[in-house]
Amino acid sequence: MIDTHVHLWRIGANGHSWPTPDLPAIHRDFLMDDWRALAGAAAVEGVVLVQSQPDARDTEWLLALAAQEPQVLAVTGWTDVDAPDAVAVVERLARAPKLRALRPMVQDLAADWYDDPARDPVWDAMTRAGLVLEALVRPRHLPSLARLAARHPALTIVIDHGAKPVLDDLTEWQADLAALAVLPRVRCKLSGLLTERGPADPPAAIAPAAAALVALFAPDRLMWGSDWPVLALAGDYGGWQAQARALVPAEHHAAVFDGTARATYGIAA
Repeated sequence: MIDTHVHLWRIGANGHSWPTPDLPAIHRDFLMDDWRALAGAAAVEGVVLVQSQPDARDTEWLLALAAQEPQVLAVTGWTDVDAPDAVAVVERLARAPKLRALRPMVQDLAADWYDDPARDPVWDAMTRAGLVLEALVRPRHLPSLARLAARHPALTIVIDHGAKPVLDDLTEWQADLAALAVLPRVRCKLSGLLTERGPADPPAAIAPAAAALVALFAPDRLMWGSDWPVLALAGDYGGWQAQARALVPAEHHAAVFDGTARATYGIAA
């Protein structure tokens, strides 16, 4: 079993700017030993580390950890895609043995962010290097992301957290996601949904959104991620894993909890 979405950070180091002290549940260091303590009990054997800071120092730190840690199977990093040397940086990062994806942090940016043609050389460089574009987005970004996917049909795109749907109004989100789901190189993570609940909503409130993700992307383009330690704001590791296994039909477990991640990130069996 592979967890495709884990963050690590040291408060005040490696470009750290978030989480801030107003989130005391996660405002501390989170390192591989912390993850192992949870993952071992959940029989999760490997992990994809995902950048949490919009800072090159965070990515370099994760890559250094990956070089030392056999359980780190891949890294999703960050680079400033608007920098003048962005293409050269992408080409350099792609040479790191476990760097498999890059993730601009778009969730709080303009809805049409992916439409800017000035960034197309970066997406082309990622395509040439075989890197995945990981999309940290909200529902309003999905039409722009679909236009990017149409412009760059050979670029593999992974949508994080199901695009963070508003759980009490899924109609437009589902339609926009369906437009992306018909594209063969678009994948999605079953992750991050618990933190999108309202404060009074039970964990079961995510079931309709999860069912939509399964219907659109399973079995071979949907993959499970914990979004730990952000998950600690809304649930716990073992509980979310068990809930996800109940939400995904048993015949899809091998793909969603392992095989899709291997195929997407180029992880050997």
